[in-house]
Amino acid sequence: MIFGRSERGKPPVEPLTFKILVAGGFGVGKTTLVGAVSEIRPLRTEELLTEAGRPVDDLSGVEGKHTTTVAMDFGRITLREDLVLYLFGTPGQERFWFMWDELSEGALGAVVLADTRRLEDCFAAIDYFERRSIPFVVGVNCFEGAARYPATAVRQALDLDEDVPVLLCDARERESVKETLIGVVQHAMAYTAAHRRSVTT
Repeated sequence: MIFGRSERGKPPVEPLTFKILVAGGFGVGKTTLVGAVSEIRPLRTEELLTEAGRPVDDLSGVEGKHTTTVAMDFGRITLREDLVLYLFGTPGQERFWFMWDELSEGALGAVVLADTRRLEDCFAAIDYFERRSIPFVVGVNCFEGAARYPATAVRQALDLDEDVPVLLCDARERESVKETLIGVVQHAMAYTAAHRRSVTT
């Protein structure tokens, strides 16, 4: 089966599509994560960092970063003939947060990427999804040279609810990213089922 075509004699299948957001602070690895798993060349809206942005762009811990996402990253994964997953990476800097409402419309769930060297940078994303009741997992991006902490320590530092999964991942590795996305889908399904039960009781 080739995406968009059907087997001979069978009508084409209109795939069911889902959207997952990839959010987090500036330089945490969102663009890398989307690129690691997308089956198409990811759409990227990156621009070079400039001197004009230095007063507002905190490069602490990401001194080697030279570009930033100004709108979104976009990738696609075909899970089955009838099931397609779209990934939308959100811009990490505060001055581009106005894009988040548009990108989050209709999202199944989200990954909030975290860097243990700059955990405070993901507070805004966590707060955003909690306020809008969008299910999310926290993916701790395991950067080289960064201290490793157990999921329980990260959960406590971020003051997360017990039902929010905390997953260790490597945004560069396809299999690691796939496991994280599976975690998002499973959590979103459980979150939706629990919400339905609370509404009917």
